[in-house]
Amino acid sequence: MRPFHPQFILEVLPQLVLYLPVTAAIVVGTVFFGSLFGILLAAGRIRRGRAGRILANLYIYVIRCVPSIVLLFLVYYGLPELLNTFGVNINDAGKGFFVITTFSLLFAASMAEVFRSAYEAVDKGQREAAVSVGMTEFQAFYRIILPQCIRVAIPNFTNALVNLMKEGSLAYTIGLIDIMGKGQLIIGQNHGSYSLEVYLALFVLYWVLTILIEKGAGLSEQRLAPDRNRRGGLSKCS
Repeated sequence: MRPFHPQFILEVLPQLVLYLPVTAAIVVGTVFFGSLFGILLAAGRIRRGRAGRILANLYIYVIRCVPSIVLLFLVYYGLPELLNTFGVNINDAGKGFFVITTFSLLFAASMAEVFRSAYEAVDKGQREAAVSVGMTEFQAFYRIILPQCIRVAIPNFTNALVNLMKEGSLAYTIGLIDIMGKGQLIIGQNHGSYSLEVYLALFVLYWVLTILIEKGAGLSEQRLAPDRNRRGGLSKCS
């Protein structure tokens, strides 16, 4: 049995770090498009229209029942065929397009629940009070409801973001080279040797990324804390 070489972890880490921008691009693109779609789904569930609510609930139910890797293969192999029937050719699209499309569909289902629960957690009387003093519906939402929704949504959004980052490692299964894909290439180049060392290096990278996401979310929660300004005001008066 081949002996364990811990120094190889330090050797391989710089090679993996070079592909962090690819992983980051997948996450950022997915969060952007998935959040936009998630807002539409949440609106469909919140509004009184029965058709929109049924469609949103059906979408969320179906997507949650499909494993990430199955949906990734369905999008990668099936979407070009589907669009080709309408005369749209996306066979030359990059693999990143299919990865972001897949995880945006998955992320939207999670975000719909996050946004809906955050919106419903805010007392509806606050909107009514804002409108009664002369604000428009948009002003009441933007200035009163939305800041509270963001604060409530941060913990669940952070969990979804961490899960997205980890599930994004499946992108290598269709040939996209991110940090996980690069790790697989390194293992292949060494004919299966140093697998443990490479996976430990990947473990360290994903662990650090998770900590950074959680720290960033914690700082955001502190900045949006409702009693922060009050504490600051009391200290100034004293």
